[in-house]
Amino acid sequence: MQREGVSEAAIETFRDLYTRWQEGETGLLPEDEIEPLRDLPSLEDLPDPGEEAREALDATVVLKLNGGLGTSMGMTKAKSLLEVKDGLTFLDIIARQVLDARERLGVRLPLVLMNSFATRDDSLAALERIPGLASDVPADFVQSKEPKIREDDGMPVEWPANPALEWAPPGHGDVYPSLVGSGMLDALRERGYRYLFISNSDNLGAVLDPRILAWVARERIPFLSEVADRTEADRKGGHLAVRRSDGGLVLRESAQVPDEDADAFSDISRHTYFNTNNLWVDLEALAPLMEDGVLGLPLIVNRKTVDPNDPDSTPVVQLETAMGAAVGVFEGARALRVPRTRFAPVKTTSDLLVLRSDAYRLTGDARLVLAEGRDAAPLVSLDDAYFKRLRDFDERFPAGPPSLVEAERLDVVGDVRFGAGVVVRGSVRVEGPAVLDDGTVLEG
Repeated sequence: MQREGVSEAAIETFRDLYTRWQEGETGLLPEDEIEPLRDLPSLEDLPDPGEEAREALDATVVLKLNGGLGTSMGMTKAKSLLEVKDGLTFLDIIARQVLDARERLGVRLPLVLMNSFATRDDSLAALERIPGLASDVPADFVQSKEPKIREDDGMPVEWPANPALEWAPPGHGDVYPSLVGSGMLDALRERGYRYLFISNSDNLGAVLDPRILAWVARERIPFLSEVADRTEADRKGGHLAVRRSDGGLVLRESAQVPDEDADAFSDISRHTYFNTNNLWVDLEALAPLMEDGVLGLPLIVNRKTVDPNDPDSTPVVQLETAMGAAVGVFEGARALRVPRTRFAPVKTTSDLLVLRSDAYRLTGDARLVLAEGRDAAPLVSLDDAYFKRLRDFDERFPAGPPSLVEAERLDVVGDVRFGAGVVVRGSVRVEGPAVLDDGTVLEG
């Protein structure tokens, strides 16, 4: 890690995780160690921020995690450079959101990216083309990397066929040591910034809300996690709970669930709130916790093969952390129930189709909102065999997405090509091979 130029903070964090794993820590969080989380405050119940919030707003930074390449969709560049709405990319829309908030609120509000080496150059070049976006802090810092570890002997794996595969990203919990190791944490504090609003760059629902910030500042909350009500679509996502040992909050990801607790983990009536990965962090609370570079987040052990496309390659473990798990580290951390509109990520082409469609609209201040009359997005499932890769997806929607403003659900099975002006109403299942003519109306 030193030879590769990884920061000392990231090295110490890895050393901590590796030591805990070697000592037998599994990273598992059994059901009998937690209680369901109940009775949270809601965003709609927070008061208007008032003028007293301006000082906090002027000390706030928007931080977007931007390390993903969109490889699950067959992309080879930053996912945030994908066109998502009205000819604009994720980064275009994020930049507009920040610029609008600056002008409307009269505050500094820098935009900072946590890039990977693979996303940095293209993403920074895209931001440099946006007038007026630069601020008084660096535009980005780069996430670290760690060696994949052989499962049999605990040593770094060697893979001469492709040495790049010997390394892995350490999970988005790396944001904290990378803030320190890059010098970004010091740079922000030196310029008078105190609060971070952190979210993923593919979640355009995560916009700065002054009500949340004013509440965080007024209540002196060191760390806040936004959670939303779980639905059937969220059974596999991480959820918040309460530790039985001390009553503190804890985040449990699917990789931390023992096999015998799988049913309880996916029970949305028991664990009712999922983690949106929209986080608010007080830098004055973070800095003393990071003095030795190690925040001490819960360990997540991911078992894979060194070549993820070759199940017969060497078995390895990747020692990871989740940034939302910091809710269990900060004394006095809180959670806030927010509406689903603050969570609209794009993980698949099915998600992308929904956002590109008329089920969402882009407002003048660059917020992505549901179309009038909708209280939830339609559910879309596209056949992976024909739609998973972006190139194949675009070929099957050559004239753009169908109208989904009146749709509840769209399931596409097989090879289906959509003509211009196709309309989906209610719940629809389409089976291919098929070509839908221009103007086709699908219902029933």
